[in-house]
Amino acid sequence: MKKFLIALSGLLLISCAEQSTPISPVADMVLTNGNVVTVEPDQPSAQAIAISGDKIIAVGSSAEIAAYIGASTEVIDLEGKTAIPGFIEGHGHYTSFGDSFYRLELRYDTSFDAIVKKVARAAQGVEPGEWIIGRGWHQDKWETKEDVLIEGLPLHDKLSAVSPNNPVMLIHTSGHGVFVNQAALDISAIDDDTVPPEGGEIVRREDGTATGMLREAAQDAARAAFAAFEAQRTPEQIETELRRAIITAGQESLKWGITSFQDLGTNFYEVDLLKRMADEGSIPVRLWMAFEEQAADMDGKLDEYRMVGYGNDFLTVRAIGEKVLDGALGTHGGWLHEPYADMPRSHGLNVVPIEEIEYSARLAMKHGYQLAIQGIGDRATTELLNIYGAEMAKNPGKTDLRWRIEHAQVIAPTDIPRFVELGVIPAVQGIFACSGGPWVEDRLGKDRTLERGYIFNTLYDAGLVPTNGTDPPVDEISPIGSFKCSVTRELPDGTLFQPQETYSRELALYSYTMGNAIAAFEEDIKGSIKVGKLADIAVLSQDLVTVADDELMGTEILMTILGGEVVFEK
Repeated sequence: MKKFLIALSGLLLISCAEQSTPISPVADMVLTNGNVVTVEPDQPSAQAIAISGDKIIAVGSSAEIAAYIGASTEVIDLEGKTAIPGFIEGHGHYTSFGDSFYRLELRYDTSFDAIVKKVARAAQGVEPGEWIIGRGWHQDKWETKEDVLIEGLPLHDKLSAVSPNNPVMLIHTSGHGVFVNQAALDISAIDDDTVPPEGGEIVRREDGTATGMLREAAQDAARAAFAAFEAQRTPEQIETELRRAIITAGQESLKWGITSFQDLGTNFYEVDLLKRMADEGSIPVRLWMAFEEQAADMDGKLDEYRMVGYGNDFLTVRAIGEKVLDGALGTHGGWLHEPYADMPRSHGLNVVPIEEIEYSARLAMKHGYQLAIQGIGDRATTELLNIYGAEMAKNPGKTDLRWRIEHAQVIAPTDIPRFVELGVIPAVQGIFACSGGPWVEDRLGKDRTLERGYIFNTLYDAGLVPTNGTDPPVDEISPIGSFKCSVTRELPDGTLFQPQETYSRELALYSYTMGNAIAAFEEDIKGSIKVGKLADIAVLSQDLVTVADDELMGTEILMTILGGEVVFEK
């Protein structure tokens, strides 16, 4: 009996030992035989990834991950191609981006005449009274200039001649101004005697007549007139078109390997629809949304609308922005400490009153929202840091707020340590250094540009979170293009703009993944390839970290995986 018990005990010990031996679970998907760039310092590279559900369950060599392959596992042989964390678009306008595919595309036109011809063709296909909308023009990109220019801008006469029966609104690539025809001026009640609103300018000829250019807050009248026209649609039409924009923006993002999109400028109606779509499981990419509403309208609603990771991590609403404290450099609207070099009469524009931003700051602090306000010019950045600092001083017990300043393109040297002291994140876009580089020195002058313009690596060296993006639809939603500009600063003519401010390859990839995740409080679930994080992955044709500079733009997005599912394949 004693021998039997001893034998039985031995069998039980063996059995227990066998049961405690780790057995790899069967993965739903395995990526193998690849060059996996994890953006994780403890395991920077690997060959394979195992995924179960929407999470990563293992990262390692192909031999190690083979243990997770079962009969039901979808195995994807990367054949040496590069897998990285899904790109995170760090700043954009999601529904505007989706809607832009149904408007006139003006980014690539090299003359005002080319734009006029597009409008003429559009006018032939619409009913009288219907608005014609275009977006993306920038006067500094026109190779052929008009004979008559006012502050570098054309007159509306040609535009009005081809569209006498239709109001036309052409949105500047920055979104900080519009060019309109006479019909739009009339509907917007803008005439020779109209006084522009505070924070806006109606550009006029010497005789006082409007040229058609409406800067910053002055564009609000035209946008309101267009909104009134749009309001004639039925509720069903409004929802259908907004859904179309949401789906289109997501599909286009996925083509670029973008799995998360940070939207700066939503409203209550959009969020209501997005929440319904999250319940349906029909949002195409993960969204982080920031409200652009009047502070008085947000007061009393923010607690109800705040949500983090709603709908299986597809919808987060926890920020206020992008209320624009100032305008854009391209339209001479960025608010500067000193006048513009090419328009000495102007320091730029304070578009939204300081008091409104202060009100929003109080609401953000009270309701646990991030604050993400645009500050492009150095004066705007100084004022925002003043507002942020004053509100933080009133609430010393609240830390790790991760309030942001969007764009942060021109920064006075004395403000850099204030960013660090306050823990404010400069949410910048690498591509802007190249799209704006050809004309920034005209606006700021050589010395000011060198000291203050697009100093993104200086901000990183100071200890600030590196971020990246393209601000779609302002610039093309191409992480590859923004990555290249971030690491080369090469302009179309081959010259280099502020080359001392380039990111390293590793830093540029970090900025587009982990950096943007940190800027949204999402580093625990996104931004790197790590066990336990969401299985959001982009597969590239080549390694962004090692490929030659002149080959970067040849990088293709071969596959986008979102939550463990292949949602785009080239």
